[in-house]
Amino acid sequence: MSILALDHERPYVSELSPSRRRLALLSLALGGFGIGATEFVAMGLLPNLAAELLPGLYTASPEEGIAQAGWLISAYALGVVVGAPTIAAATTHLPRKRLLLWLLAAFTVGTIASALLPSFGLVLVARFVAALPHGAYFGIASIVAADIMGPGNRGKGVALVLSGLTIANVVGVPSITWLGQVAGWRAAYVVVALIFAATFAAVAATVPLQPGDHTGSFRRELTAFRRPQLWLTIALAAIGFGGFFAVYSYIAPAVTHVAGLGEGVVPWVLAGIGIGMTIGNLLGGWLTDVDVRLTLYSGFAVLILSLLGFALTAHTVVGLVLFSALVGLSSSAISPTVQSRLMDIAGEAKSLAAALNHSALNIGNSLGAFIGGATIAAGFGYLSPAWAGLLLAIVGLAIATVSFGLQRRSIRS
Repeated sequence: MSILALDHERPYVSELSPSRRRLALLSLALGGFGIGATEFVAMGLLPNLAAELLPGLYTASPEEGIAQAGWLISAYALGVVVGAPTIAAATTHLPRKRLLLWLLAAFTVGTIASALLPSFGLVLVARFVAALPHGAYFGIASIVAADIMGPGNRGKGVALVLSGLTIANVVGVPSITWLGQVAGWRAAYVVVALIFAATFAAVAATVPLQPGDHTGSFRRELTAFRRPQLWLTIALAAIGFGGFFAVYSYIAPAVTHVAGLGEGVVPWVLAGIGIGMTIGNLLGGWLTDVDVRLTLYSGFAVLILSLLGFALTAHTVVGLVLFSALVGLSSSAISPTVQSRLMDIAGEAKSLAAALNHSALNIGNSLGAFIGGATIAAGFGYLSPAWAGLLLAIVGLAIATVSFGLQRRSIRS
C-alpha cells in the first residue's frame, strides 16, 4: 500500500475520539524517541566507533581517535541544519500526515545505511543523510500535536513531541548504548532503524489527516528570514545549546577517564541525563505557555551554573551524576521555549519556524562537539569541553538579553 493511499483512510482531527487522540500523540512522540536514539546513541559509543572505524588512529592516540569519531556527531547535526529549513519550506503545501510518513521512511533507510556501510567516510555520509528529515519531522509533528491538543496548548504540544526525544535519553539511549558495547555499535543502529519502522506503522494507523497549507510556498516560507528577531533566536539557541552538547558529546570519556569509572557506568550516567531532560522538557513546555521570556532566562541561568558545577566536580561520582543531569534538565527546558518563540516571530511561516528550532539545536550540537573535540585533541583534557560549553551558554544568554531588549524597544516606539 502506498503512502498516498494511507492519506485517505483516517479521520480528520475533529472526528477523533479521546482515545484515538492519545494514541496519535503517542505515535508522534515515538518518532521523537527514535530521533533521540539515532542522534544521541553515538555519544556513548564514540570509543567503540573510533576503535572499529579508525583503528590505526585510535591505537596510536585514543584522544585523537575519539575526537575524530566526534565528526559523526557533527555530520548528523549538519544534516539537521541543512534538511530542516529546506524540507519544511519546500513541503509546506503537502498533507502533513503523508509528509510525516515520507520522513519516517527516510529515517529508516538512512539508519540502516549507517549500520551497514563499511568505512568511516561512508558512515559519515550516511549520518548526514539520515539526519535530513530530523528538523522537518519535529516541526510538522509539533504542529499536528498542537492541533490535536487544541487551542492554548502549543507549548505543551511541542513538549509532548519532544518528550519522545527526552524519554529516549532515559531508556532508549542507555539501553541501546549497552547493546552497542556488548554486540557492537552496528547492532545499536539496527535497533534504531526498527524503532523508526514501528513509528511509521503507528503514525499510519493513528494520526489523523491534516491538510497542508495550500497557500504556502517555498518563497513565502523564506520571507521569515527577513526578520532580525528570527536570526537572534536561532543564534541564542545554536550558541547556547552548544554548551550542552560540548559536555554530552564527550560524556563517555568523562565517565571513564575523569571520574575513573568503568565503561558499564556510562549508560547509567546517560540515563540520569535523560531523566533530567525529560523533567526539563515537561517543565519548560508548561512554563512556556505562562511566560516565554522568564522561562528562557531561567533555563540559561541554570544551564550556566550546571556547566560550572560539572567542570569543577565531574572527577567525583556525585558531581558527575548530579551536574550532568542538571545540564540535561536546563537545556531541555529551553527547547520548547525557543520553538514557541520562533513560531511567534515567524508570521505565516509556521512550518519553517517549527523546524528551525532543530536546525538551531543541531548547529549547537555540531558546534559543541567540534569545540569539545578540538580542546581534547589540543591536550586540555576531557573536562575542557565543559569549560568551553560554559562560555557558549553565557554568550547564548547574552544574545537572549539583546533579543528581548530590542523587542521591548520596538514595542515602545
